[in-house]
Amino acid sequence: MGTADDSPRIAKCYGDCRREYAPHARRGSRDALAQSGRVGGRARITAIDQDGRTFQDDVGEGDLWYFPAGIPHSIQGLEDDGCEFLLVFDDGNFSEEETFLLSDWLAHTPKEVLAKNFRVPESAFDRIPEKDLWIFQAPVPGPLAAVRVVGAGPVPNTFSHRMLAQEPIRMNGGTVRITDSSLFKVSKTIAAALVEVEPGGMRELHWHPNVDEWQYYISGQARMTVFASQNNARTFNFQAGDVGSVPFPMGHYIENIGTTTLRFLEIFRSDYFADVSLAQWLAFTPHELVRAHLNIDESVLAKVPASKTPVVAG
Repeated sequence: MGTADDSPRIAKCYGDCRREYAPHARRGSRDALAQSGRVGGRARITAIDQDGRTFQDDVGEGDLWYFPAGIPHSIQGLEDDGCEFLLVFDDGNFSEEETFLLSDWLAHTPKEVLAKNFRVPESAFDRIPEKDLWIFQAPVPGPLAAVRVVGAGPVPNTFSHRMLAQEPIRMNGGTVRITDSSLFKVSKTIAAALVEVEPGGMRELHWHPNVDEWQYYISGQARMTVFASQNNARTFNFQAGDVGSVPFPMGHYIENIGTTTLRFLEIFRSDYFADVSLAQWLAFTPHELVRAHLNIDESVLAKVPASKTPVVAG
């Protein structure tokens, strides 16, 4: 994500972790808050809430999942070639060394306490791993319908969301899919947008009026310029696997400078997505005031679109 000097605000808001799992490797049952966009392969995710209500789902490329803080959960690779996904945490102080792991907890609990709690002999825990299990091999799970655990019933709001199944906002220059708590109700602290920009097109000049923006570049090549006021602006180039950030509420644009479709995620520490279009600002401000500021003709202002166009064609 860069040093604190490079992105001091974003470092306080987000942490990220890209994971590749071998076929059928299981991530230890743990406790954390995350939203994950699938990058490749398939995985099975499970969780329970404080009332014993359960959740299990098989997720694939383009799916999101979100586990609120304190909800125990697991992730297991399903496909023969493993799976790869991006985890996003709403706390920049996130550390893999501080996660709550089931195997770690039981290894640090006296066996007589475990035996009393579960009402079984102490010998039942003779083989508990001495080292916590973070990513490890496990048997291939059966079909979800056959192994689903009912528990006290289903969780009231699903922990997964099919982002690619959303109807996108379509423009000549690309598409945008926006997912926040209005669609994915459980996602109370993270909102996201999947942006696709065709060659020569760009994410329009805009800014976000609520929080910092964190970006993950999935494919293609991009160039972003961020305007920070007081005569300050910086330009950055990005490619697949890169991370970008825009501090609140700096103006910026993102241009596709490659020959293939640019795909990236915009992610926000918020329950809702919001952006302000520079074009709309100009279109809906008295034109005589805009002309006084910019010394441009009315004929130019007359062509400024009044509707928001998140992606403009090249």
